[in-house]
Amino acid sequence: MKKKDKSKGKVIRTAIVLIILIVGLCFACIPLFRNLKFGLDLQGGFEILYRVESIDGSKMNRDKVMATYRTLSKRIDSLGVTEPEITIEGNDQIRVKLAGVTNPEEARQQLSTVATLSFRDADDNLLMTSDVLESGGARVTTDSSGNPAVLLSVADQDEFYKVTNRVKNFDQNMIVIWLDFEEGVDSYASEGALCGTDESNCLSAATVSQGFASDVIIQGNFTDDEVENLVDLINSGSLPSKLTEISSQTVGASFGDNTLETTFIAGVIGIALIIIFLIAVYHFAGFISAISMLIYTFLVFLVFWVVGGVLTLPGIAALILGIGTAVDSSIITFARIKDELYRGKSLPNAFKEGTKESFSAILDANVIVLLVSVIMFFFGESSIKGFATMQIITVIIIMVTMVGLNRFLLHLFVKTNYFNDRPKLFINVKPENIPDVSKNEEVKVVPLKGFNFFKYTKQFVGLSVVILVLGVVMFFVRGLNLSVEYQSGTDIALVAEEKVSEKQLTADLEKLGLEKTSIDINDDETTILVSDVLDGDQVDEVTNYFEEKYDAQTNVGVVSNIVQQELVKNAILSVLLSLLGIILYISIRFKFSYAVGGVVSLLHDVLFIFALFIVFHLQISTMFIAAILAIIGYSINDTIVTFDRIREELAKISEKKLTKKVVWEVTNRAICETFVRTVHTFLATLIPIVVLIFLGSREILTFNLAMLFGFIAGAYSSIYIAAVIFASIEARNIGKPKKKKVIYTDEYEEKQIKGINC
Repeated sequence: MKKKDKSKGKVIRTAIVLIILIVGLCFACIPLFRNLKFGLDLQGGFEILYRVESIDGSKMNRDKVMATYRTLSKRIDSLGVTEPEITIEGNDQIRVKLAGVTNPEEARQQLSTVATLSFRDADDNLLMTSDVLESGGARVTTDSSGNPAVLLSVADQDEFYKVTNRVKNFDQNMIVIWLDFEEGVDSYASEGALCGTDESNCLSAATVSQGFASDVIIQGNFTDDEVENLVDLINSGSLPSKLTEISSQTVGASFGDNTLETTFIAGVIGIALIIIFLIAVYHFAGFISAISMLIYTFLVFLVFWVVGGVLTLPGIAALILGIGTAVDSSIITFARIKDELYRGKSLPNAFKEGTKESFSAILDANVIVLLVSVIMFFFGESSIKGFATMQIITVIIIMVTMVGLNRFLLHLFVKTNYFNDRPKLFINVKPENIPDVSKNEEVKVVPLKGFNFFKYTKQFVGLSVVILVLGVVMFFVRGLNLSVEYQSGTDIALVAEEKVSEKQLTADLEKLGLEKTSIDINDDETTILVSDVLDGDQVDEVTNYFEEKYDAQTNVGVVSNIVQQELVKNAILSVLLSLLGIILYISIRFKFSYAVGGVVSLLHDVLFIFALFIVFHLQISTMFIAAILAIIGYSINDTIVTFDRIREELAKISEKKLTKKVVWEVTNRAICETFVRTVHTFLATLIPIVVLIFLGSREILTFNLAMLFGFIAGAYSSIYIAAVIFASIEARNIGKPKKKKVIYTDEYEEKQIKGINC
């Protein structure tokens, strides 16, 4: 009795410590969340994508693009943006994100002006332009004293000699090197002391004592870093490159504030509902899993903050989806533990076997999600990259917390033996349902005993056929509702206090000289899509027009044909590579028949989502593609768990006893054994998505609807498509002679021939 009381006290103390720990982590997460960097969609600002081209027609290489990148970095510093994002995409594109910028037109003008390097005297008179220098001809060197200096390679030595020979006779015999000198603003008289610092466009001021007809050295009290920076600036300034704007997006600060608030509230409600679900279904084990899930959420934010990630709407969507995946890891384990208890094993043995048997399914499912995420990261556009980055982080932390930490915590409680005779309290298994193996009692609980899933194959396949055919018909009737990313043009989002009619907006577009593609009016926001690709001045004109006429907050996104073609290509490539990767992985880990069933079911899910989007005329955007890739990961996750159980059951049957009927029976039994887990996973993953649909931001509504449709499709495709195809292939192969393996060897056996060698 004392031992039980001692165990009970230990359990209570440990539970209290865990509660205190998780409450502390939640409070610690609040300042961490505030210190995260937020993207344009959560903070407002300006994003622009440039194509870098040479003015003189020479080929752009990595060094020239990097030089332009450095020039843009310096110009952004002068805009006062605290957390700019500048990324090089491909071989000749640079994407700039300026969160918090309130004057996009000023930013656009300052960024896109070609870098101008000029040589002036002390009175700011122009002496020479960068034409006298070789392109990219500045190099790091040392002066006569061994101090860091800059070497300039002069292309037009005659001109350089004439100028320097004249300057040596000036009262202030110096040449001042400027980057983007602005008449009436910049002056050596006022900025001379700031030359070479970030506070001035003056790069250097060198004294000239004689005429030079060769390369020259700029020397001064430079550090190594200062010299390298000066070389980069001079080279970028002398580079004859131009920036062509190929897409842009302007997000008002109020858009970001509203989006962040609604999404955060939806996320908190979704997590709370999942916690309630876990505790209701799995009792104490669910409570421990909920704690692990909250630690998982904290660690995701922590890692994201450490790596300097920028939190965006797609990132939050990936985080919340990751919570569903994390819970699934626990559900798979709990289902296995319950199976072992129903077979008559003690709780310690059931826990040991259940955690062991569930690991392979969890590992395979998460590796595939990781594979798809990596493909998204390398081939996706910026918002998809954000989604992929968050998903990669979540997969890694799931394995650490929901597999490692969760099992460790549960093991601590199992070791106390307090729950040995309390399986209902521990994992919601009634003691009377556990057979006493010492009395040769048979298994009392058999999931869905006698139920034949394949009896309803025609109905579910018929449902898919009807939806797919309806999608094809509607496609020919009204086509796809493509977002601006996939058809090029301009997307204008308006939020006004008074509702504006489509007739009024059509008249407004005609007045502005814009060709309407579509107008979508909702209670909280109106979206206008026009086929025109607007430049900076036109964007400014449109923004001012709607702000003045309707007092509307305006969000404008522009995508050119170049970007549209690139996005379409990358979207198709991402999906195809994901499917190919999954085929290879499943073929290696299982066998090819599993891979065929899995991939066909994935294609079904993708086409199912497409068809429903066509039927309901929902917009297909980059976030839709992210959802497609996420569903590929989720759907194969569910299929892998079923396949893992089928493989396990088939391995128990000898090859001689394996018949077509047995294959179908074993497959059906495996589905019955995993069906409850499938339903629980479906509900746990569905909870945050449904909450986001009703309470989250409209900007990720497309993503959430695609996920919802994908969950519905994946819920039955793993049974009625993946499992059916697998069983059909395996049943067909029964009795067929297997191909003999040909073994090649360097050893030869001597043939015995009577009368010759024997």
